[in-house]
Amino acid sequence: MSDLIKIKITIADRVYPLSIVPEQEEVLRNAAKKIETMTKQLEQSYAVRDKQDVLAMCALQYATKLENNSNHNNQGLSKENEKVLELIDIIDVHLKTY
Repeated sequence: MSDLIKIKITIADRVYPLSIVPEQEEVLRNAAKKIETMTKQLEQSYAVRDKQDVLAMCALQYATKLENNSNHNNQGLSKENEKVLELIDIIDVHLKTY
């Protein structure tokens, strides 16, 4: 098991100390940068000063993107599953003829 490292992530002017495995550091730091960028854009676009409102809108946007990606992936899997079932049917037909 990897040793945990301690890092500090800043989101919406608050510092969050975290203990993580080293492999997570880059991903967490990139995610925090994206959140910071989006919160700044939301503050400028909507003139919102309350950090909680900005973070709620940021969370909603990311959750919406995640949901859209999940739905898209599930639709792709369904199509792939249909193709696999069609191939199984074709194989079954051929096996029955032998």
